[in-house]
Amino acid sequence: MEGLNVIDLGCGYGWFCRDARQKGAKHVLGLDISERMLNKAREMTSDHAIIYRQEDLEQLKLPEDTYHLAYSSLALHYIEDLSTLLKTIYQSLTSGGYVVFSVEHPIYTAPKHPGWLIDKEGQKSWPVNSYQTEGRRVTNWLAEGVIKQHRMIGTYLNMLIEQGFIVTHVEEWGPTPQQIIENPSLNEEKERPMLFLVSAQKPANK
Repeated sequence: MEGLNVIDLGCGYGWFCRDARQKGAKHVLGLDISERMLNKAREMTSDHAIIYRQEDLEQLKLPEDTYHLAYSSLALHYIEDLSTLLKTIYQSLTSGGYVVFSVEHPIYTAPKHPGWLIDKEGQKSWPVNSYQTEGRRVTNWLAEGVIKQHRMIGTYLNMLIEQGFIVTHVEEWGPTPQQIIENPSLNEEKERPMLFLVSAQKPANK
């Protein structure tokens, strides 16, 4: 990331913003809707090249041809009008710039009543229902009534393609055996991919 201008969409406490600077980014802008999280990020940051700003990603406006990398971790599955946000990101990237993001895997967001099912023998299974019914899912996670947007894998990828991006890498992340040894709580995550990660590029000379 040496010399790059970077934007973090849904920066939370600013972990990635600080890491990007440590890896050589020239300037980093961290956006989040939570003023409380941004205040904590500011307390944890002593770097004038990192700026934190409160923004609603549903209404985001960005300058064109500005950022070399747009990054987002576990935020885009909250966005209802994702197509418009991706258009904004595309226009804000420099020629050859990248968007890299993670979301909860659609298998994880699909169930209308998410949670492990446990049979009489105590075996766990993850119910995949309503996968092709996209839209709102209301869950209790950290707080009650959290609204997420379920989308199929194809929908995410086609949204990127429709905006002009070239999809360069897709990963359905699950823990390796070594990661489970190091962190046994990840054992239950081997049953289905936990995260969906995507890298896409704005074509050069665009």
